[in-house]
Amino acid sequence: MTGRAYGGDMPETMTLHAPDGEPFAAYLARPAQQPRGGLVLIHEIWGLTDHIIDVADRFAAEGYVVIAPDILSHAGVEPALGQELFALMNSKDEGARTAGQPRMREALAASHAPEYAAWATGALTAAVDHLDEQPGVDGRIGAVGYCFGGTYAFLLAAADARVRAVVPFYGTAPDAERIQNIQAAVLAFYGGTDTALMQALPVVRQDMTASGVDFTPVVYDRAAHAFFNDTGARYDADAAADAWQRTMAFLALHL
Repeated sequence: MTGRAYGGDMPETMTLHAPDGEPFAAYLARPAQQPRGGLVLIHEIWGLTDHIIDVADRFAAEGYVVIAPDILSHAGVEPALGQELFALMNSKDEGARTAGQPRMREALAASHAPEYAAWATGALTAAVDHLDEQPGVDGRIGAVGYCFGGTYAFLLAAADARVRAVVPFYGTAPDAERIQNIQAAVLAFYGGTDTALMQALPVVRQDMTASGVDFTPVVYDRAAHAFFNDTGARYDADAAADAWQRTMAFLALHL
């Protein structure tokens, strides 16, 4: 990569390498000013879509060097397919959504394998490696993830002590053993109607407390899963705006 410092560099697509040597793509956005730190931005189950690139640009506008890796292509879901599946599952036509379920399950099957999780976590640590080398980051590294990416934000925090702050949006927390390895502060967002995650939250709180993790869950009672995605059917503008402001304050405090 280039040795350019901050100063409004154009965003770019780059290639990183996972620990096994496999290349994967990533989107890199830099701030126009002196960086406040660096963020690994982890996409939803739809992959590195235009929405995630837009979110990366928003974080960069707030002063962060942002790297958004594409970790889903490894499982066979490249961005174009992910965008297509997203459009299908967010269709206003209920029949189309129902008919598309088998295709979605088939496309995403490989991403549920344990070996995939190990590869993806390693790829994310490679993204941290790259962030750590960026001018102005100075070890101030956080992770933000949505849905699938929220789950991997938790996993990255458990795997890499360099991550100081983690913001999972509606992600599944790891088991108690992995939670013990989290050294980062955690700000986790949930939609109150997201039944499975809400049912799990009391145990997550208990495990975080037992491990001494600085864990702050925020629940928006009327919001659903994926409430932050402003291109999706479940977008909740009020919850998303509040979560953004809380995220900015949290990152400013911990990075």
